Amino acid sequence: MKENNDFLGTAPVGGLLVKLAIPTVAAQLINMLYNIVDRIYIGHMPGDGNLALTGVGVCLPIILIVSAFAALFGAGGAPRASIFMGQGDNEKAEQTLGGCFTMQVFVALVLTAVLLLWNRELLLTFGASENTIDYAVDYMNIYAIGTIFVQLTLGMNAFITAQGFAKTGMLTVAIGAVCNIVLDPIFIFVLGLGVKGAALATILSQGVSCVWVLSFLRGKKTLLRIKGENLRIEGAVVLPCMALGLAPFIMQSSESVIFVCFNSSLLRYGGDIAVGAMTILTSVIQFAMLPLQGLGQGAQPIISYNYGAKNAERVKKTYRLLLTVSLSYAAILWALVMLFPQLFAGIFTPDAALRAYAARVLRIYCGAMVLFGIQTACQMTFISLGNAKASIMVAVMRKFVLLLPLIYIMPQIMQDKAIAVYAAEPVADVIAVTFTAVLFFFQFRKAIRQIEEPMKEERKT
Repeated sequence: MKENNDFLGTAPVGGLLVKLAIPTVAAQLINMLYNIVDRIYIGHMPGDGNLALTGVGVCLPIILIVSAFAALFGAGGAPRASIFMGQGDNEKAEQTLGGCFTMQVFVALVLTAVLLLWNRELLLTFGASENTIDYAVDYMNIYAIGTIFVQLTLGMNAFITAQGFAKTGMLTVAIGAVCNIVLDPIFIFVLGLGVKGAALATILSQGVSCVWVLSFLRGKKTLLRIKGENLRIEGAVVLPCMALGLAPFIMQSSESVIFVCFNSSLLRYGGDIAVGAMTILTSVIQFAMLPLQGLGQGAQPIISYNYGAKNAERVKKTYRLLLTVSLSYAAILWALVMLFPQLFAGIFTPDAALRAYAARVLRIYCGAMVLFGIQTACQMTFISLGNAKASIMVAVMRKFVLLLPLIYIMPQIMQDKAIAVYAAEPVADVIAVTFTAVLFFFQFRKAIRQIEEPMKEERKT
């Protein structure tokens, strides 16, 4: 028998956010283990562990692109499904689920073909050197085969969380992560497969998670089910999801472009050690961002459902709480990184030179991490309200208008050019957060007025 999700509109906001956010934060942290665990094991491989780590790190832009396509339909479709549920229209919500499912299958097939045919060329473009390209190709040849699992696991899991089943969404990634942690050392060290073993462990684990997600969305407990009649692609259903998902897609896929720019500049100014340090820095930033995204995903069903139900007070209260918690988390993590950079760097490599270099640049690269709480809370709220234009503006401003040019401008105005490349990140963050906060102030007020005024008119009549 199906449960209902009326609790999204009636339960106390504080307790509800805790109930939904704890599993989604846990899910994000666990999901991070897929790549982090690979890097930790690979970095500790005997012999060429550092080169292998750098090679797998160069695969990260492609992995981010694959995940970004899942966000295009998952992060774009799930909030719309929540809004429809808040309006009491579960039929449209299920049409949204079905259309997004079909699109993700299609995209996965295209991506798999592209990655198998042209991965070497892409990896060289993304910063692989002659010393690291073979490791990168070995990893990507196997990872590409599991693209369908990644697409459906990440994309469809968003629809589980959007219904308020946060614990089920957490279990999706927990099951896969546990499999990955167990299989990694077996394939890498016991069977001697190296980076190929890491990739094989990852796709098998994602496959297990994929089976779990699809079983739930075809089962009896879900509110929204994948049905055959909803699998056809209709522009009126799919295009608004793509528009809303474009912001998270840009945020994730642009990381690959940014990564190319960082790696090419760092290879030029600092060599392989600077590129290897960037892999470590990227991992730390993931550690910072994923829990923040988890908080936002926990708040998303509450904001979207109550926005659809025209309950302005609950929307405002949820956002204020999300902002407070996100800022607190970002401030604590920023302090830890500033105080103990060697500890964070040492997780990923036993090499003293690489660890010392990474620790030195980590403080610079993460200098504005304390502001991430504001950026993420506003960005996730834009998406939860269905405001595609504002969410896209914020994503484009930070990555393309600011960070991309600064990677090349900063070395022209600082003496240490490698350090200048790392410094582009905090400079871009400060300006981007200022822009986001101003835009959010006006757009949020506008969204609240749109649901408050009709309710006032109804009371008068």
